Amino acid sequence: MVFGKIEYLNLLPFHVFMKRFVRSSQASMSMNYHKDVPAKTNKKFLSRSVDAAFISSIRAKGRKHVNLGIIAKKEVLSVLITPNESYLADKESETSNLLAKLLHISGEVLIGDKALRYSLQNKPHIDLAKRWNEIYHLPFVFALLCYHKDKNLYKKIEKNFLKKKIKIPRYIINEAASRTQIPARDILHYLTYISYNLDEKAKRGVQKFYKEAQRWSQTR
Repeated sequence: MVFGKIEYLNLLPFHVFMKRFVRSSQASMSMNYHKDVPAKTNKKFLSRSVDAAFISSIRAKGRKHVNLGIIAKKEVLSVLITPNESYLADKESETSNLLAKLLHISGEVLIGDKALRYSLQNKPHIDLAKRWNEIYHLPFVFALLCYHKDKNLYKKIEKNFLKKKIKIPRYIINEAASRTQIPARDILHYLTYISYNLDEKAKRGVQKFYKEAQRWSQTR
């Protein structure tokens, strides 16, 4: 199985879980990871170069998925609009770029670890998930865990991942801090803003996003 791995910090708990899950699985899973940024991972999934991945919400519509996602209940700290005279998209993103347009916010879109580094410097910015929540009072779902086949396997992953809190070993946190140049304490704080459970309220959030995206596309 080829899994599209996005190495942003927001998926660190899931990657720790998957390493343990694969090691203990009776399915003798042959797990290969294809590492890339979200926009490129979307393309790899749609072309079936990867079997499963967290796919940007705008590309996940109509795809098979389990009840796992990358979800911000309110603010997210790592999806921002920064001051700029004109709109500038982030080439690593699709959903976040569209979200900025739906919210009618102009500036430069920043996502991922570079956005988190920016927000930690207290520079001027707008947190897109926070703005979404202020308007619609719903979580924002940035991505869904999609798959092409083996539904039972991914339902098992969903069940096991959600049933207990994932403890991230200190050495992994320290490696992530070194790689991203973000202090370990800030990584742990950031992860408290991320939810993975696609519950009923999150489902309403993603459906609202699809509705607003369709309305926006019809007015172009």
